Amino acid sequence: MRLSCLQENFKRGLDIVGRAVATRTTLPITQDVLLVAEESRLKLCATNLEIAISCWVGAKVEEEGSLAIPARLLSEFVSSLPNDRLDIISSGPANQVQIKCARTEAHISGHDADDFPPIPSVGDGFSVQLDPEVLRKAIGRVVFAAATDESRPVLTGVYTEFEDRSLTMAAADGFRLSVHKVALSEAVPEKISVIVPARAYSELTRLLGDQTDPVTVTISASGTQLLFHLNSADMVSQIIQGTFPNYQQLIPKSHGTRCVADVGEFLRSTKIASVFARDGSGIVRIQMGPSDDGLPGKLVVSARSEEVGDNTGEMDAVVDGDASKIAFNGRYLTDVLAELSTGQVALETTSPSSPGVFRPIGADDYTHVVMPMFVQW
Repeated sequence: MRLSCLQENFKRGLDIVGRAVATRTTLPITQDVLLVAEESRLKLCATNLEIAISCWVGAKVEEEGSLAIPARLLSEFVSSLPNDRLDIISSGPANQVQIKCARTEAHISGHDADDFPPIPSVGDGFSVQLDPEVLRKAIGRVVFAAATDESRPVLTGVYTEFEDRSLTMAAADGFRLSVHKVALSEAVPEKISVIVPARAYSELTRLLGDQTDPVTVTISASGTQLLFHLNSADMVSQIIQGTFPNYQQLIPKSHGTRCVADVGEFLRSTKIASVFARDGSGIVRIQMGPSDDGLPGKLVVSARSEEVGDNTGEMDAVVDGDASKIAFNGRYLTDVLAELSTGQVALETTSPSSPGVFRPIGADDYTHVVMPMFVQW
């Protein structure tokens, strides 16, 4: 293998695939990056056996070849080099690569490319194109609600369903549920649903970056793998096998109180209350009162701890129905309000022991359900 490329481009490629490099593994070679010199470009690949990322770097290839190089060492070395031309040379059976840049030179021991796990090929299957900004927003709306506990693998993924002209994503961890719907530009030929690892979606949002062209999503005919094709990178993810809970049953069909408040004010009050809630099991209390004598309704956010003290924040709100109170985990509240970020949000409740439902005002594409915490009022 003999090639040359710019340090800046090589570093960018290593940063892209580096997210898929395994950290703790029983297969040491998954801590490597595979370099493949072919035609007039350099292909970089990395995999942790759950996701695999490939990207291409423009290069002048004099001799084709491939080699697996320890990712961390290679990345740290290349990041330290000046923005100049890199010469990469590997010859002979020693599995060693020579890298030259300006007046710096290094020799790095690698591994045979044949020992590197094969990057899955999705091939033909169900395929659809998605707007990158729409996809990024949809992922952000749901991925934080996925479980991190591996005891129920299906809950560590995001339920992804294509049907007719819509894409629905749902994630739940047993305490909260996020559901987001997206309109597709074209109808899909058949209904198909898969469970995509939340970690894969998180990495995809980083890859999207300044992507403006549509992202092609391909699901393998076997239903075991998913490919995201971007301008200069591909990501393949394993699909979680299993049955996702019927999330529609978890969304309350009615409410006794509906409170509409400014997202920014609500978020600020929640963050302040969370400071006092740290030593109080993270409990943030919410009280909603309807308007009286022409005055605006009230939303009161509070928290207290025997050791630290207490805090109360009050804001104007439009409250329909009876006065109500409910308590939530402060982090769950902050997560959903931070994702909504601006505008107004509606909080619908039935009783202190029933789930609370959050919906953005002016859009019917998002629903977030949070289980309450039981407190002494």
